[in-house]
Amino acid sequence: MKKIITTVLGPSLDVVLPDGSRRPLNDYLIPSAIFTVAALLLILSTFMPLWSMKMTAPQYPKGLRVDVFVNRIEGDVREIDALNHYLGMAPLDSGGQLERSIALAAILSIGLLLAASVFVQSKWATLVVLPALLFPLIFVADLYYILYEFGHSIDPKSALGGAIKPFMPPIVGEGKVGQFGTIASFEIGFYIALLAALVILIGLYFHRRAYKPVADAQKRLLEQKAAQTQTPAVKA
Repeated sequence: MKKIITTVLGPSLDVVLPDGSRRPLNDYLIPSAIFTVAALLLILSTFMPLWSMKMTAPQYPKGLRVDVFVNRIEGDVREIDALNHYLGMAPLDSGGQLERSIALAAILSIGLLLAASVFVQSKWATLVVLPALLFPLIFVADLYYILYEFGHSIDPKSALGGAIKPFMPPIVGEGKVGQFGTIASFEIGFYIALLAALVILIGLYFHRRAYKPVADAQKRLLEQKAAQTQTPAVKA
């Protein structure tokens, strides 16, 4: 059991390095502080919109806008749903319902897991922070899937459904569906999540720099103790 705990959490910090010195305390505090900052950034991103889309149409000269948060959609949702009805598309709120229902709990758990990674002083720290590191990519992949489903689930029996071919709304940039135009872009929440991922990568660098020499030193000590306890071979 002790070996398993040491493998996952890492060696104790009282291991003397090969040159007889010990690493400065700051070497261990820096990665812990960096991972904590990353956790706070990730949680902060939940309060900001991650993605937005503006729809333009002749009857809406100022355009219609929706902002997508991790757990809700805000903006001119009702008006856009009315337009989508004529196109034979599902309401905006119908896409990603499961994801939005668990998003806050999931991100809070990821943030807590990231904060807890400060206690993992081995290579397993990379696995612990992986969900937070991949969050922006997971969001983009899920958004792509939802937009694809919207554009490929047109009801041909709707008012304008028969005149519109299946399409893929752009995640970023301008698009066009019939007489309607769309402008999509990532928002501040997504960039904060990206910043959190960058901070995690920096934290992993400092984590490795702090703990790998300690792990290597303890490995050498264990090898030396094992060699000393071996019974010498009996000469014939």
